[in-house]
Amino acid sequence: MKVVQLGPYPPPHGGVQTNLVAIRDYLRGHGYSCDAVNLTRFRREEADGVYYPEGAAALMRLLWRLRADILHLHFGGDLTPRLLALALVCTLLPGRKTVLTFHSGGYPGSPEGRSAARGTLRGFVLRRLDGLIGVNPEISAMFQKFGVRRERIRTILPFAVRPPDRSQPLPERLANFFRAHSPVLLTVGLLEPEYDLGMQIDTMAEIVERHPRAGLIIAGTGSLEASLGAQIGAKDYAAHVLLYGDMPHAVTLRATLECDILLRTTLYDGDSVSVREALYLGTPVIATDNGMRPAGVRLIPVSDTVRLRDTVCEMLAHGTARQAPAGDGQENIRAVLKLYEELMT
Repeated sequence: MKVVQLGPYPPPHGGVQTNLVAIRDYLRGHGYSCDAVNLTRFRREEADGVYYPEGAAALMRLLWRLRADILHLHFGGDLTPRLLALALVCTLLPGRKTVLTFHSGGYPGSPEGRSAARGTLRGFVLRRLDGLIGVNPEISAMFQKFGVRRERIRTILPFAVRPPDRSQPLPERLANFFRAHSPVLLTVGLLEPEYDLGMQIDTMAEIVERHPRAGLIIAGTGSLEASLGAQIGAKDYAAHVLLYGDMPHAVTLRATLECDILLRTTLYDGDSVSVREALYLGTPVIATDNGMRPAGVRLIPVSDTVRLRDTVCEMLAHGTARQAPAGDGQENIRAVLKLYEELMT
């Protein structure tokens, strides 16, 4: 079986990228062929079965040329006309089965998601796909509103975890920060307005008052990198906040294992991969309540600095107990492979 995945390929490292790479690594590690086609503006040299077509025409030529039994699309954000056109083209290619994972966990509650109906362009295209994966039950239910048959839909969480090896050293800048600070809070995501990172930086003022060696690591890239850097630089506790930049997934897992609490404060969010990974590794999580957080997360209201401060301090005061991971962390990837195998029979 030969699989070609289409979606954002790292860097930068985000939740969708992480899921795509995890599936690819698992398949290749078990003797299957799996190439990847990057659909973002980020470009690198083509190598090792990873392709970076420039423009729609180049993408169409590449898809026609690449041999594949399964084309697996990874979409986040909205179901835009451009993405729908790509999905439709994939269903027209002979000899391929087309699968879509839709990663935008909050989409079903958006105005676009609430307008889901069979008699829409989205419904027409989605019904042509051979398999659809929702990363939460709300997305899977939305697929049915578009008229997709239930047997074509799977609900599969979008994360896989290989517990990191503590003996592997952290990058020097990260290791130095951990040595200089305790407790350490970690946040992983894009440096964009919806992640409410300015609130986390402001809240550190009172956390540092109560825990003089406390530190905050912000991992990710995005449009707010310069403004967040300026905000941190203006604080008298700037040395307690590390704006790290893009963090490879293996390093992210290692930092998640080492930190005391993972923070996920958002104005708008879906089913966060970083939250799922932290819980699997036993790391305590504080997250904004978006109505779909998994069990075990300590919830706070949107943009509530006081509740964030109090929840962090309460958890630190009572200790941050950890639980050992259950399973091998690859259960969700095996569920994807099972879907592929069913489509090939």
